Amino acid sequence: LQLVESGGGLVQPGGSLRLSCAASESVDPVNIGWFRQDGKEREGVGYISKKTIGRTDYGDSVKGRFLAFRDNSKNTVILQMNSLQPDDTATYYCGVDEKRCPPDPAEYDYWGQGIQVPVSS
Repeated sequence: LQLVESGGGLVQPGGSLRLSCAASESVDPVNIGWFRQDGKEREGVGYISKKTIGRTDYGDSVKGRFLAFRDNSKNTVILQMNSLQPDDTATYYCGVDEKRCPPDPAEYDYWGQGIQVPVSS
């Protein structure tokens, strides 16, 4: 399974950005995590369980601002980010865990290459 993130780039505080994570095969039977890293530990921001479970959770720092969902027609997972602030500046990654949807990034089986999102005026 290969993952490729896209959609990053400079955004002003208060702005929005949509990240995509394109998979080489269907994302329906796997769990997907969106994480970010800014020189510290990799932080989870969104967790999408496999389609049969149908659950989505968010990290506390992004609840109410970020929305994660599948675009099944394109084998793609989306992270819609709203009300962005400078603290959201990081490299964003999508990861796949075939068994479950853990908050610990060390448990994920596959990763994309990451994409930078700088939030600055």
